[in-house]
Amino acid sequence: MSRRRDPDDLIARAGRGDPRRDQHFLVDDRVLDRIPTYADDFDTSHVLEIGPGTGALTDRLLAVADQVTVVERDADFATFVRSEFATAVDEGRLTVVQGDALSVDFPEYTTCISNLPYGVSTEVTFRLLPTRNPAVLMFQKEVGERMAADPGTAEYGRLSVAAQHYATVEVVEPVPPAAFDPQPAVDSVVVRLTPRDPEYRVPDEDAFLLLVKAMFTQRRKTVRNAIRNTAHISGLSDPDAVVEALDESLLSRRPDALEPAAFARIATVAGDIG
Repeated sequence: MSRRRDPDDLIARAGRGDPRRDQHFLVDDRVLDRIPTYADDFDTSHVLEIGPGTGALTDRLLAVADQVTVVERDADFATFVRSEFATAVDEGRLTVVQGDALSVDFPEYTTCISNLPYGVSTEVTFRLLPTRNPAVLMFQKEVGERMAADPGTAEYGRLSVAAQHYATVEVVEPVPPAAFDPQPAVDSVVVRLTPRDPEYRVPDEDAFLLLVKAMFTQRRKTVRNAIRNTAHISGLSDPDAVVEALDESLLSRRPDALEPAAFARIATVAGDIG
């Protein structure tokens, strides 16, 4: 690997991030160099990066990808990245999109590799997952562990079910606050998402995910009560009929103990009943 840009030098020239705006830039060269290696088995012909900041990770991505598209909300940092990587921009290898990752149109990318802004990491992930593209993403430790959590654990929730519906989730590296500038108040983790087709089918993915969201508002109730109590969220027109159509072995469990396939069973029954 040729010599990469020094992240501290990039910050010195572009300016420090503002933690009030969720700007914590990765400055540990060892972590920066390792992150792209977690995508070695993925198609990196067109990498999407969300929140490039001063471009330290962008620099590493340009070394392994044919094309990189970055989405940066901060206009000043977007301008800096365009200038810093002007050659790659002119060659058509780098596209800088200045805008909000929650609303801009993503390109037809092959893999997403990003140090996500933590304040919107869950919302952005819910945008990425349905594309069924692989991803290597930095999260706050708590969020990453929730994505990978097993049923019946305290961390298991809506994000766990959604992530595992679309992908195999692996926490591949812990990252301490000292790896960032400014340092966040939390530990972080790198998560690898490898797309997979689940062993079950759902009639409507949006309805399935809405049902999961609704039922986790009643995670300590029985499935029977959770279905009945959350129809105003899930949109079920006849929750009692759904309950009647399900087995007692499922109804007596709690939502936080259900594997994704069990939620799929409920969503399928609900879809059949209408």
